[in-house]
Amino acid sequence: MPSNIGNYYERLVMERIREVIEADQAPNEPTYIEDIACVALNGLPPRYIRHSIDLASHLTDAEHDRMRQQVSEAVEMALTTVQRRRAARDPDL
Repeated sequence: MPSNIGNYYERLVMERIREVIEADQAPNEPTYIEDIACVALNGLPPRYIRHSIDLASHLTDAEHDRMRQQVSEAVEMALTTVQRRRAARDPDL
């Protein structure tokens, strides 16, 4: 049974990861990106929605800015965590 329910933060996290990867020229490997996304999302509260417009229309600019700041912090923490774990597995990275 298909579902239209999703976590609003997923889209924001993936957008932020893409921005960071492009800016820092970090590895653009699917498993690396997925690891970062999972770690970041685990540090954020879930915001389940059926349609992104439903939430976006009810957020103030300040709330939206706060969410983006939370996402940036969560992605930075996730990058550090994933890079540390990868380095521990393979010191040549």
